[in-house]
Amino acid sequence: MDHNRPATPGDLLAATLRRDAAAPLVTFYDDGTGDRVELSATTLANWVAKTANLLQDEFDVTAGSTVAVALPVHWQTAAVLLAVWSCGATVLDTAAEDDGRLDGVDVVLAAQDRLAPLEEQDLPELLGLSLHPLGMGMAGYAGPARDFALEVRAHGDVFTAWQPPDPGAPGLLVGGLELTLGGLAGTAAELADRLGIAEGDRVLVDDVVAAEAGPVAWLLAPLAAGASIVLVRSADPGQLPGRASAERVTATLGRTIDGVRELGRPS
Repeated sequence: MDHNRPATPGDLLAATLRRDAAAPLVTFYDDGTGDRVELSATTLANWVAKTANLLQDEFDVTAGSTVAVALPVHWQTAAVLLAVWSCGATVLDTAAEDDGRLDGVDVVLAAQDRLAPLEEQDLPELLGLSLHPLGMGMAGYAGPARDFALEVRAHGDVFTAWQPPDPGAPGLLVGGLELTLGGLAGTAAELADRLGIAEGDRVLVDDVVAAEAGPVAWLLAPLAAGASIVLVRSADPGQLPGRASAERVTATLGRTIDGVRELGRPS
């Protein structure tokens, strides 16, 4: 066994911090709103720690817990996923509005526009995310869900799990697929190698491709390779070539841009 090989998703983020904590790690664009947010490894890790402390301290999320994530592809979603896995818990990646699919779930995190159908279900804990570019709270919401942005601010920047995450424990449930925490890290490394993601790559992926490919592809594989991510929501195809140039993109996932390597395709 290679003891230097990252054993869990949290280890992938820790390795990124050791490699280059200050460099851009996730650059997020929303072409529908014109927003741009850039997070270094340090900044993303700060969000992950605060979110993990919120989940653990307020909702007792730990090994054996299941957290449903009803969020679009977004930089805050990256922080939420990594936080759940840092707690040693399982992510249920689900449409979530489907009644009965959330039986046994301990906490649900959902985008504000998806809260209404969830409020009608008998859920133990419900957190809503505005997905505001600067992480601000939900505007105009008066329902029962707790506001993630307001709750997370009170929690610390350093996280220590009550129980160290077990690589053999369930990490992701999506459809009929189950991956352990160790399986997530291992599959990410294998996928990065298969796609040809190299250390130092800047990988551009849009939210449609990312949602279809899943978080192992859009989030964990670049982390495993030592790459950074340029994530585009509501992508305007006409803007992508200029953005790829401005962001020094070296590879794309599921998008063809002249002069840029497309991952998984023969050169």
